Amino acid sequence: MPQLSDTGLQAVASIAARHGFSTEAVTVMLQAVQAGGGTMAQFSHPEFGGSGQWMSGGMLMLGDMFNHGLKARVDGLCHELATLAATRGDLWQSAPAFGGGSAWWPAELGQPAASGAQNQMRYAWFPQARRLALDSGGEVWIYDTLDHQIGGFSQQQGGSGGIAMSSQFGPVDLARLPVVMRGGLPVAPAPAPAPAPAFAPMTQMAPMSPPAVMPTASAGGEDILATIEKLGALLQRGLLTEQEFAAKKAELLARL
Repeated sequence: MPQLSDTGLQAVASIAARHGFSTEAVTVMLQAVQAGGGTMAQFSHPEFGGSGQWMSGGMLMLGDMFNHGLKARVDGLCHELATLAATRGDLWQSAPAFGGGSAWWPAELGQPAASGAQNQMRYAWFPQARRLALDSGGEVWIYDTLDHQIGGFSQQQGGSGGIAMSSQFGPVDLARLPVVMRGGLPVAPAPAPAPAPAFAPMTQMAPMSPPAVMPTASAGGEDILATIEKLGALLQRGLLTEQEFAAKKAELLARL
């Protein structure tokens, strides 16, 4: 458990005296408020009536649910601790590394608001960076916590060996949190589904022109040809001269 700095010890002692709680109880609540990002806290301490939950919007649940005087004191304590945590960054000593040596999470995440271990798995939560670090079997996973303000870690029920978490939205499903880093390497976000291929609109084809119809001789043309043949017969019989036949033939052909 991280230790309070001299500044943190003085602040906690002053707040404890003001609200009528022990410094140990106030320290527990300070950790819970910071773990909830300053907007909520899940806590368990005899001086607070056992287990309970506080939210800055006005919701407060205590094990001693009918003790309205205690509720008012706890609510005032949580609000003051939330203000303290938001304005002072020197309340804690440098957190000792888990198991000695350097911190097991990426250095750029800084110091976690909450850290610990459950079932052979280590965790650390960084509300400012919206990141959750989990060390499982020596491999560190970094998750984006999105809008979750994680307020509690506990052993997962059912013997699965995992960690159960809760936020202002209820239980946190770890499988739904995006993984941003694994084993020290960035994890690319899942690709968005490919858009449906765009098909070019079919070009409207111009209507085909009907095939050209070759002109054929009209019924009147056939009559003219028949008339010329008759004139030729008259020429052979000597009833027409060459000049008369030629003139009449030219006249008839001009009508075609």
